[in-house]
Amino acid sequence: MAGSLSRGRRYFVLLLLLCGFGVVLFRLVTLQVLQAAELAVKADRQHQKTVSLEGARGTIVDRHGKVLAMNMEVPSVFGVPTALDSPAKTARYLSPVLHVGTDELERKLSQDRGFVWLARKLDPEQGRRLGHMLMDGIGVVMEGRRFYPKGPLLSHVLGFVGMDGEGLEGVERRYESLLHGEKRVTVLQRDALGRTVFPKGLTEQNPASGRSLVLTIDEVIQYVTEKELEDAVTRTHAKSGAMIVLDPQTGALLALAISPRFDPNAVSALGPDRWRNRALTDAYEPGSTMKAIMAAAAIEERVMMPNTMVFGENGRMTIANTVIHDHEKLGWVSFAQVIQKSSNIGAAKTGMALGDQRLYRYLQAFGFGQRTDIDLPGEAGGLVKNPRDWDRRSVASISMGQEIGVTPIQMVSAIAALANGGVLMKPYVVSEIRDARGRVLQQILPQVKRQVVSPETASTVTAILEGVVTDGTGGKAAIPGFRVAGKTGTAQKIDPRTGTYSASQFVGSFVGYAPADNPRLAMIVVIDEPHGEAWGGTVAAPVFNRVGEQVLNYLGVSSNEPVKLVMMSESP
Repeated sequence: MAGSLSRGRRYFVLLLLLCGFGVVLFRLVTLQVLQAAELAVKADRQHQKTVSLEGARGTIVDRHGKVLAMNMEVPSVFGVPTALDSPAKTARYLSPVLHVGTDELERKLSQDRGFVWLARKLDPEQGRRLGHMLMDGIGVVMEGRRFYPKGPLLSHVLGFVGMDGEGLEGVERRYESLLHGEKRVTVLQRDALGRTVFPKGLTEQNPASGRSLVLTIDEVIQYVTEKELEDAVTRTHAKSGAMIVLDPQTGALLALAISPRFDPNAVSALGPDRWRNRALTDAYEPGSTMKAIMAAAAIEERVMMPNTMVFGENGRMTIANTVIHDHEKLGWVSFAQVIQKSSNIGAAKTGMALGDQRLYRYLQAFGFGQRTDIDLPGEAGGLVKNPRDWDRRSVASISMGQEIGVTPIQMVSAIAALANGGVLMKPYVVSEIRDARGRVLQQILPQVKRQVVSPETASTVTAILEGVVTDGTGGKAAIPGFRVAGKTGTAQKIDPRTGTYSASQFVGSFVGYAPADNPRLAMIVVIDEPHGEAWGGTVAAPVFNRVGEQVLNYLGVSSNEPVKLVMMSESP
């Protein structure tokens, strides 16, 4: 009886052991087979942190290889909150170096997380100070920071990048897909104490760099253009200014300046009004500069010829119950004199002789009311209403530069077509795309858009526009030793409060090209709301003169009178 009871106990104990082994075996199968993937993910979250790193952004250089945008390796600081004993103490320790508020740092370091960014892309000096201050739970990783070695120079064309290295304006934005480097995810390991251990070879495994860009811009020409425009805006106490210099034969931009400028290295405190490219985004009524385009249309259609006589109505004419005035009381004058003396009445009569359909057709042909498709972001199309929406005065108004909105890039492209034998070119700013080793991957060639007038018409209009400079309103644009063709413009701005033309706010401009007999430069100067005298011939034409004289000398175009380049406070 006792033996039977003893065997029963043994069987019971054995059964318990088997059940126990069964439970353990089931748990092992569950953990290592059924839940293996899920548990592996949890383990990785506890012991690993993935950080996205990006290869170096491609450089941007001018046509001669001078660096305009480049990269610097700078430190970024992160924290491991779960590894910190005192977030408050750590925040007070780091705040003076990171230039981040103590409260903000403490808030980040108090989170129940394994990784937080504390400060991104610091200055090199901050990085040096950090090297002596690092502690458990705080780490540093090197990231690429965009740097513009010329400061404000060409800022509105280059644009800038955001904290994550993404292009936000200018060339940086337009060519983002080419410039940005290859993205790579790096896994940061953490030990049992939560301390970050960088994987071996982290610094050697850099992602591939982005493409580099060669611009059509010439740094020296850009420098001179910015200097003279800035001086003019300051001298006239103007609201702003814009100037474009391009090669009329190719459409390549040599310079594009906006005043006031900004430094793309420090844009955090600035808004869109400061960094937007007004030469592309802001439409304005061109005033009398539009008479050059109207003249080309009239001569091409043989409505007018240079010697055609036009009666100036002694400076006053009524159209559609409104009165058009000239600043000079003219009688009978030639059509060439209509343009040279900038007669509104003569322009209105010419436009009416053309008629609304032909005038509209030439406006479209010269590119008004549509984007030029320059390879920069944010371009506006301007404003050209369809003839069905014109009233009885519209033809006269448009012929003298009212009731139409144009951008500086549209106007200079149109005038460049006259300098180029009547051929309209597409403006562009990037000439080559290269790889990280400097090998050319793509070359951007000049692109013809269309023939807008015949070479004979372009030559005839050029002669008339030369007279504007030698005998008309554009005398201050004259460049010693060179023939200059151009047109002045002075336009009243619309007062937003009344919806009528302002008596005190004007846009003064000058557009033209030189040398007139073999154009190398087409240029436009637009001065917005100058104080005092606002005539285009007074505020804008002198800028054309000073830039043109220096640039033609710099390019080696022969002249009998050498000039010296002016200098700004910072070197180009």
